[in-house]
Amino acid sequence: MTTTDVEQAGHTSEVTAPDVVPFGWEPTRTAAPRDPEDEVLFRFPAADDPTPGTRRLLGMSLYASFLGLAGVGVGVRGLVSQIGGGVPGWYTWVLAFLGMVSVALAVGAFLSIHRRVLPLALLTAAAVPLTADIMLAVAF
Repeated sequence: MTTTDVEQAGHTSEVTAPDVVPFGWEPTRTAAPRDPEDEVLFRFPAADDPTPGTRRLLGMSLYASFLGLAGVGVGVRGLVSQIGGGVPGWYTWVLAFLGMVSVALAVGAFLSIHRRVLPLALLTAAAVPLTADIMLAVAF
């Protein structure tokens, strides 16, 4: 465990963070990575990071909102199908799984917003399971 002291209003407290953080997350931001291979892909932006461009953030947000609205539509359609009966037992689980994969890819896109191509690739990839979700919802 890594420990650091945090000062707040004259009080000092000790904060511990795990040494190993999953999925390439960095627990604290260093000034510069030593090796390009050491640089993480996904992280929450730090206070000293440059702000992403307004057009980039707006475009990603609009695209993600369309993905979200389509996901809500699939969820409503799946609920109606489930209440109506006549759907196989795997239907709900596959519908939910594909929706979660799409959401995870969209979240990854926003966590990698400071990269050049990765957010666009992840948002595009998020449309693939959602399209499968839409086709599955329409089929039943």
